Amino acid sequence: MTQRRRGLAALRRGAAELNVNSELSRVASGLAAMGTRLRSLDSAEGRRGLLEWAEPVIYDRLRDAYQRRLGANADSTRLAHLHSRVWRALIAGDETNYQGLRTELIAAVARSGVEVACLSRGDAETMAELLDIVVARFQRSGRAASSYRLALLELAERLVARSEVA
Repeated sequence: MTQRRRGLAALRRGAAELNVNSELSRVASGLAAMGTRLRSLDSAEGRRGLLEWAEPVIYDRLRDAYQRRLGANADSTRLAHLHSRVWRALIAGDETNYQGLRTELIAAVARSGVEVACLSRGDAETMAELLDIVVARFQRSGRAASSYRLALLELAERLVARSEVA
């Protein structure tokens, strides 16, 4: 009889552990989904902020990059303007406009005699500059810094994914 009780007790403990494990799994998946939604909300806030202040920084960085390749002329200015519009569409999440502008930029860069691989270097320099600004400017505001870092991470992921496709 005692062996039977022990067996029943073991079965109950096993069933309780299964319930606890499935509950933990359910809670963990809920937290993961909530984290994804929070990341999306945080990065959206960061993207909105970037749309407010980053355009002159992006343009200056890209203008410098094109001027190193082409000299200070109308072509470097035109390419920098076009490339900064590509960035604006990327930050805004305007996929249709981004694709059209990126295609136009690639064609313009090729016509100017600059190798298309320079686009990735310009993007990387721009991303580094934006990150430096975020780190320096928003170090006292953890929430703002976090939203900008998440936005920049998301933008970097999107740039890398698109450059691999192109």
